[in-house]
Amino acid sequence: MTLSRTHRVSRASGACALALILVTSGCSSDEPPADPYSISQSAAFGATLDADYGEAGPGSLESAQQLLTIDRRVSAVSSVAARVIYSSTSGVDGSPQRVSGTIFAPDGTPPEGGWPIIAYGHGTTGVLEDCAPSTDPELLGSSQIVAALVRSGNVVTVSDYQGLGLEGSYHPYLDARTVGNNLIDSVRAARKLIPDASTKWAAFGGSQGGQASWAANELAGTYGEGLDMVGSVSLVPAADITGLAAAAANGTLTDDQKPLLQWVLVGLAQSHPEIDLDDYRRGIVEEKWDELSACGGVLAADRTSLAAQISDDDLRPATPEATAKLADYLREMSLPTSPAAAPMLVLYGGQDTLISQPWTEAAIAAGCANGDTIQSVLQPNSGHADIDGAAAFGWLGDRFAGIDAISFCPPPAP
Repeated sequence: MTLSRTHRVSRASGACALALILVTSGCSSDEPPADPYSISQSAAFGATLDADYGEAGPGSLESAQQLLTIDRRVSAVSSVAARVIYSSTSGVDGSPQRVSGTIFAPDGTPPEGGWPIIAYGHGTTGVLEDCAPSTDPELLGSSQIVAALVRSGNVVTVSDYQGLGLEGSYHPYLDARTVGNNLIDSVRAARKLIPDASTKWAAFGGSQGGQASWAANELAGTYGEGLDMVGSVSLVPAADITGLAAAAANGTLTDDQKPLLQWVLVGLAQSHPEIDLDDYRRGIVEEKWDELSACGGVLAADRTSLAAQISDDDLRPATPEATAKLADYLREMSLPTSPAAAPMLVLYGGQDTLISQPWTEAAIAAGCANGDTIQSVLQPNSGHADIDGAAAFGWLGDRFAGIDAISFCPPPAP
């Protein structure tokens, strides 16, 4: 398969845009970019769109409505802009789940075989129901990168992730299997809405979304049956977060990691009701739990200042047994868990104070040991929110074109 004309013309401009956009696209795994505690919730939805609503099971569409107030940078390049509700599967207990999200399709004539699909995994926007990108015209910071991906000739899906955007569930924050399932099923949903969509797809995301894209790659060969995944891009991925337990016990959590762990505990309390939160919270974390858990509204107004007051002792596990139990939970949520189905590009920073460089490198090494094809690039002077992702556009274009990926993994031992 050769690149479509849209891909060839747009790759250069898209790559330049991406290098700038990633700083403000929800890539941070602690909080979204601009004014994160004043979520607008002002997205408006219009007519129900024609789609295949006849099937059941993962990826089936419950609804698809026109997005009336989406960022003009997205609407200007999209023939379809929809807010959808579709079926997916919990990675915690395997239960069926309703998930919301958005789907966008390019203008113009699709290439032979249909529009390629990119499942975009957004960075952390919060852990509660009102933290969904689909509720905001700018997708809580992701609209620019979505516009760039659509302009490059791709159908783009943006899952809100389970528990964000809909009542009746919860968000198992940083559970890799759940968000991986959510991305795969968003691709299935897109093919029910966009008749000209291809079976070829890729996953792309940063931070929590980087974890989601990596997880989707691992799940593509089993849960993703019927689709043809060509690769995944993970920027500063929250891949292996097991180290949060030891850092909490040792009092070495960074200022960025403290509110991150608090949000992880919010999800764990739902997915593992047997957990005793009092083993992991005290001081301001216990006193201001609801405020620290919020992503919008009055409760969240002081979250930034409250998070800055969290001391080492406020999140220190009460006993060595509690530390070991937390590490077990985090290990279940982390990556890798199985060999990947397609090549991966992983970009990460040497100055990352949220997802430590050694954690990412341990996940990469484990993926290599699984036989994965990984092109990993350390940007030594970059942190979590200023990673340069310009290489992602060309890398994804090559994967859709059928060009073999280069692996930086060491050759297997003889």
